[in-house]
Amino acid sequence: MIFRSRTGQSRIFKGVLSGLLLTVFLPILPSLALAQEQQEIVCIQCHSGLEEKYSQPVKLWRSSIHAVNGIACNACHGGDPKDMANAMNPARGFLGVPGEKDIPAFCGRCHVGVTKDYLSSAHGLALGKGGPTCVTCHGSHLVRKVSLELISEKYCTQCHNFERAKLIKDAMLETELLIVAIDGRIEGFKNQGTDTGKLEQSLFAVRNRFHTLFHDVDVEKVKKESTQINGELKKIDNVLQGLDDARRKRKIAGACAVAGALLAGLLFHLLRKTYA
Repeated sequence: MIFRSRTGQSRIFKGVLSGLLLTVFLPILPSLALAQEQQEIVCIQCHSGLEEKYSQPVKLWRSSIHAVNGIACNACHGGDPKDMANAMNPARGFLGVPGEKDIPAFCGRCHVGVTKDYLSSAHGLALGKGGPTCVTCHGSHLVRKVSLELISEKYCTQCHNFERAKLIKDAMLETELLIVAIDGRIEGFKNQGTDTGKLEQSLFAVRNRFHTLFHDVDVEKVKKESTQINGELKKIDNVLQGLDDARRKRKIAGACAVAGALLAGLLFHLLRKTYA
């Protein structure tokens, strides 16, 4: 009779298990790869294999906020994303690349409120006269998320100096930091099981109001609005502080209850020993 060590048995078991896994999954790996490929719309499949000029938009898009949110080529450019022959068919809604003056309306099909803010701003009023469009700041395929990082020398100095923009950015910085901090605190309470629905709605409304300032170039107006928004944020912060205080009191009460129980147990033990 041959006896094997536990180490040897373990190796044999691992080898057998690996063999079984390969036997089961190896035949279906090509199918999984094909399924992944089929999930990509024909626009991406086609452009990814073309020369740099035509494949670059796909590479840029993959790192964009649009890609993060599942917004693909056809959401902007139309066409049939599942049929190669009709992917660029105007009859299927294909729009192609918009002209400069058409860009706000092009983006505004989704970003309705933002487009209105842009068109009423100094930037929008300069549309077609050398002024910036949506893609000047946000990009066309590598679409950048709205944040104060967009208000920077890199982007603003494409058209003008950075002085006024810096004043606006400085005025908005405190507000953005408050929003980020409050958002994190709400998420923390939510993860602990607290009902944060109303707080989330309040923050959503305030954040949207704040975002309307991103297209305004009136420094004094931005300062005034930012101050008012900060007041709204502090109201939300006060509610969160109340939740913090209540949680702290519960912890103290719990600790006192445990300490009281331990003390009572100790006294009972001492009395029992004394009168035993």
